[in-house]
Amino acid sequence: MDVFHTVAENENTIRVVDMHTSGEPTRIIVSGYPDLQGDTLLEKRRCAREHHDHIRRLYAVTSLPISVHSLILGPLGMNSLMLEPRGHDGMYGVILVQETELTRSGEADIGVLFCHNEGYSTMCGHATVALGRFLIDTSDKTLFPNRNTLHPDNDMNTIHLKLHAPCGLIRVSVPITDGGKSDPTKPISFHSVPSFVTTKSIDLVISKELAWPQLDPAGTFPVSVAYGGAFYIIVSAQSLGFSDGLRSSGSGSGVKDIAYAAEKVETLMNTAHRELFVHPREKDLGFCYGVMVVDKSLKAHSSESETGLCFFAGGQIDRSPTGSCVSARVALAIEEGTLRMGEWWTYESAVSVTSEGNGFRGRGVERVEEGVVVQIEGRAFYTGCSSFEMPEDCDVIGTGFKLVLPAKN
Repeated sequence: MDVFHTVAENENTIRVVDMHTSGEPTRIIVSGYPDLQGDTLLEKRRCAREHHDHIRRLYAVTSLPISVHSLILGPLGMNSLMLEPRGHDGMYGVILVQETELTRSGEADIGVLFCHNEGYSTMCGHATVALGRFLIDTSDKTLFPNRNTLHPDNDMNTIHLKLHAPCGLIRVSVPITDGGKSDPTKPISFHSVPSFVTTKSIDLVISKELAWPQLDPAGTFPVSVAYGGAFYIIVSAQSLGFSDGLRSSGSGSGVKDIAYAAEKVETLMNTAHRELFVHPREKDLGFCYGVMVVDKSLKAHSSESETGLCFFAGGQIDRSPTGSCVSARVALAIEEGTLRMGEWWTYESAVSVTSEGNGFRGRGVERVEEGVVVQIEGRAFYTGCSSFEMPEDCDVIGTGFKLVLPAKN
């Protein structure tokens, strides 16, 4: 155990708690992250991106048989925690921000930044569910200074907290046990920022050069765009030419084929329909975060359900039903008239659809000027905790990498 304690107690160590929501990981940093400069949460997000991540300054180490993307964050790169060898390209991270403009005004209890293998997101539903449990369970006043100001709603056996995310204020409700800790047997719920639709349907035309084998020769299909804390393109698997939807089949179609199609859809939408991703208030929120491929024929354990597969962050695949996109999909369904306000609907992922009770439920609860406030329910679980050591000076690979083929000279 001598080596374990040497690594775990090093002053340059970053400590994390790992959780999962419907199989999608959340890595919560609990110590070792540098202070962020700025008066607002979005300013601190920019500080994290520009001074502690250097995502846009990736470089390849050509002497290695793989491309190694090195991202340095103070003593340890943020992407060092997201990418191999400490993480993987499906990892998701949370940085707690104790002081923001909304915590100072008393509107929020704590701030949060969400990050993934490619950068920073504006909202994350699965991480919100995980963070809800964690913040109720922690008693660390340095990590969560306002923890003692949260008091149980004894009638509901629930504690309510308010998170300040880059997209706005998220209201979270966490069921608790008689001992005051989070209750893993009951779902956590949160109310999203207002969700809205920028287009119910627009015909997208794919050229022959970009087409994939499964696509209809006409190359035209409808897509929707909606916002649920982030902008999503929403399209059915069948419209993309996958007749079996999100089910595996003997035809050779699989996740890689759907991922290829999703990538081409996002590329074309960003080129031809950039105006659909403009946020009415914040320029920083105006971008396409991902593509949700939906299969409404793939039901789980209820007829009032559907399954989706979300591709984001340069090909990352969400193991969960993607909470912020659930908000967007509820808003879209309400505008289409297929879902009523207050009516619950279950949203599954390729992982949760195989296990009852691990999907998300969503419903519209309030109409506001900006759109629809959506309530989402889901469950999260602890998977472990770790201490991550700063890479040694001679360890180039240890700074973090993605496995890709080397570039042609």
